[in-house]
Amino acid sequence: MTIEDTPHSVALGSAIGIFFGFTPLWSVKTLLSIGVAWICRCNKVAAAVAVTLHDVLIFVMPAIYFAEYKIGCWTLQRPAPPHRIRFHFGLHDYLNWDVFLRLVWPALVGSLFLAIPSAIIVYFLMRLLVSRSRAAGQVN
Repeated sequence: MTIEDTPHSVALGSAIGIFFGFTPLWSVKTLLSIGVAWICRCNKVAAAVAVTLHDVLIFVMPAIYFAEYKIGCWTLQRPAPPHRIRFHFGLHDYLNWDVFLRLVWPALVGSLFLAIPSAIIVYFLMRLLVSRSRAAGQVN
């Protein structure tokens, strides 16, 4: 609320951060959110704060990542593997094409079903909250 920028810029930065928070790009999602915020010319601090708070505050993210993976397998019409899946990846795993196609790609596709609606909701909610906060501050 105290970031010195337009309500649109803060809201769009927050929405970008929330969007990347839902993606399975664990190692690089903060950098990606800041980069996309820079490209979109919106608030980079809001994007970094939103992606970080998303990971800290939503304690059920492992279950959400698993659901995103299942949704991605269903969307891509792939059977889910019957064995246990490891969902913690390092940068070298993203560069391994087999790991990417088997695990990361379905999870990334499935994450879009939560990331896009969440980002839209956060954009409008943050824009409303920042605008009201600033309007209330001007009255006093």
